[in-house]
Amino acid sequence: MATEGLGAMFGWGKKKNQALEADTAPKLEPQASSAGLPAARFVATALDPDKLKVEIGPIVEEASACITGVVYVTTVYDEMAVRVTLMAEPKADRELVFITARAGGLPLAAKLDGLASLSIEELGTDGTVRQTFAIAVPAPEPEPLPADVIDKLVDGLQRSSSRLAEGVSAVFTKAKLDQDTLDELEELLITADLGASAAARIRTGIAKDRFGKDISPEEIKQALADEIANILRPFETDSSPFDKPAGSTGPRVILFVGVNGSGKTTTIGKIAHNLSQAGHKVMLTAGDTFRAAAVEQLKVWGERANVPVVSRETGADAAGLAFDALTRAKAEGIDVLLIDTAGRLQNKTELMNELAKVVRVIGKVDPDAPHETWLVLDATVGQNAISQTEAFRHAAGITGLVMTKLDGTAKGGVLVAVTEKHKLPIRFVGVGEQADDLQPFSADAFAHALVGLRTL
Repeated sequence: MATEGLGAMFGWGKKKNQALEADTAPKLEPQASSAGLPAARFVATALDPDKLKVEIGPIVEEASACITGVVYVTTVYDEMAVRVTLMAEPKADRELVFITARAGGLPLAAKLDGLASLSIEELGTDGTVRQTFAIAVPAPEPEPLPADVIDKLVDGLQRSSSRLAEGVSAVFTKAKLDQDTLDELEELLITADLGASAAARIRTGIAKDRFGKDISPEEIKQALADEIANILRPFETDSSPFDKPAGSTGPRVILFVGVNGSGKTTTIGKIAHNLSQAGHKVMLTAGDTFRAAAVEQLKVWGERANVPVVSRETGADAAGLAFDALTRAKAEGIDVLLIDTAGRLQNKTELMNELAKVVRVIGKVDPDAPHETWLVLDATVGQNAISQTEAFRHAAGITGLVMTKLDGTAKGGVLVAVTEKHKLPIRFVGVGEQADDLQPFSADAFAHALVGLRTL
């Protein structure tokens, strides 16, 4: 199986119609002050005052006019700074305008690099400054070392593959495949978290046409990869879950569920980054309203990806937030809406009722939403992932799995056990901290990486 293109399987590399670049975007003419209320203000302090109006002012004003929710801008110059106030319509979500402006300030800071320093002020409706943030030019990320999909997976699954490889070497000390060796192999697969059912299937598949014959450890690894891929292959997908059906007018809505700490928020951020880089118009919803840290983490990812994040105060109604987010996403022509949710599994009944309410409420905006509901599982919990899947699938109508933290555990085989038990599609696997370490799932690539084989 060829591995090139796997990274773009779900549309990472698929360009959509882009919004107008800042240097070609139409300016918004100032209107009467009654048409809007101040929400935020960019302050660009010039390094060279002579360039203030000629170069810096138009850059800041033009970029500000493109911020989501801004109806017009007002510009004031003094000797050293240009202050561009973003005016939002009275009914606009002012927090969303400010969050979007903060994210939009990152590319603006890059344009002003060497010309001016940039900060942003959050404004009250009366124009008073509530808080101020300095916006620095993002440091360039180091170029990743060249690596194709299979290499990334092998490196990420090194702990799991080493455990299996060492076990295979210990088991296959004899040339012939006999009953005792098969018993030891099955036990090895169970202890590697593949589960009893999958281990029995793999044993049967390897014994077929090979029993009593000479076989080397390398041949066993290849046979293991083939049998594991056979189990997983029905649950890989080769079409993008982010594409909207023909005639659809709203965004593609994906709901993320899972216990606290499973990696939901980080997964959403990585997907948003990759989709945004590919030209999709994305919006995030911080629906884990009981954890302020989760909201802040999603806002950071939103800034990195330059996408808006809809949020409310801690403890707010998650269903109402999701309703508002989907309404806004439809109005703004968003392609993909990613919704985070709480994961307090210790309050199982309350949590499941909340998830059911979220699904019910967004269905009032779009009867087909959510179009996907993905359960995010932490590979480090091993067999507990099976019970977590059981808890969520009936309440939330799971349509796919995302397995995270495979690089931090020797229990990577649990993905096979979960799939064998619950028969759910696998969307992505996470093998690192970077955005491109979230890989679209390939059964053959994963199976080979799990046993440490770098060639398919």
